[in-house]
Amino acid sequence: MLEILNFNFFQNALFSCVLVSIACGCIGSLVMVNRLISMAGGITHGAFGGIGVAFYFSLPILLSTSLFTLILAFIVAYLSKHYPNRSDSIIAVIWAFGMAVGIILIDLSPKYNNDLMAYLFGNILTVSNEDIWLMLGVDIIFIIILLCFYRQFEIISFDSEFAQTRGINTNLFYYLLIFMISLCVVISIRLVGLILAMALLSIPSFIAEGISKKLGWMMIYSSILSLFFCLSGLMVSYYFNISSGASIIMISCIAFAVYLGINALKIFSRS
Repeated sequence: MLEILNFNFFQNALFSCVLVSIACGCIGSLVMVNRLISMAGGITHGAFGGIGVAFYFSLPILLSTSLFTLILAFIVAYLSKHYPNRSDSIIAVIWAFGMAVGIILIDLSPKYNNDLMAYLFGNILTVSNEDIWLMLGVDIIFIIILLCFYRQFEIISFDSEFAQTRGINTNLFYYLLIFMISLCVVISIRLVGLILAMALLSIPSFIAEGISKKLGWMMIYSSILSLFFCLSGLMVSYYFNISSGASIIMISCIAFAVYLGINALKIFSRS
């Protein structure tokens, strides 16, 4: 096992686990407490359109996906804000639109790209040095934003009406959060793929919310849990020669089931 640590691809895999775990831990916690799971899911799957654009026009995958995801995310956010009673329908339409655009453009592409499966279901062992720098840059952006505006995000997350009375621009921070969700989805692609990225955003933060109700500690616990799931999934995929993305999510789902089981036992013992 120690010999594989000398390989650059495995070192990149470990670095990406750390960087994506920080991003998913922080942003996933904000998604959880703001009840934006459905919107994050719509953004995640709609991002497939960006992959289709990249394949059809021979553009860099992550750049194309980033731009497409950001545009789609702001459209979803704007429409959901102005039609709050129909936000689920809007998210479903945008989700379907992104997937349809991706499928059509990939079908029309001159040749099929074998990397498609890696972007759909993840392949942590294909993370490049450029991907690492992108992940690091996104993490730095997140950390700076959260250090500067942590108090505002905390107030908005738990009491938006009170935040407005304090003069906080809730719309600005709402769109800023959508922006961060989009970037988090993009950098998660290499690890678990678009299809499974939502689980890495939601499962660690769900468990972390049960451990601590304070937003800051939720982010820390969620990041630690994400890192544990990513490293465990990486080891499982290495030893059994199976998909790394699916392994990471399967470990996460097992932990989720164990957490629910422990809570059920606690409730049963009290009754």
